[in-house]
Amino acid sequence: MTRTVFCVKEQRETDGLDFVPWPGALGQRVFAQIGKSAWAAWLAQQTMLINEQRLSPLDRKHRAYLETEMEKFLFGEGSALPAGYIPEEG
Repeated sequence: MTRTVFCVKEQRETDGLDFVPWPGALGQRVFAQIGKSAWAAWLAQQTMLINEQRLSPLDRKHRAYLETEMEKFLFGEGSALPAGYIPEEG
């Protein structure tokens, strides 16, 4: 049986995540309030941030930055695109 949540990012009832995707209180909040499609959108945004800004998930400062951006993307005003980022066309 699929778990459903009211996704605060998409403002609708949707399929919930299968597991807590991040450690700590933020991970619990994501699990309780974010749906699968919003989480997938964050993963795409995170990948773009890592690639464009050459971030390393092993670097503590980079992980802290990504956590801040994740919270803004999912619960706040949204995560900013990197300076000078030009999306691919097509």
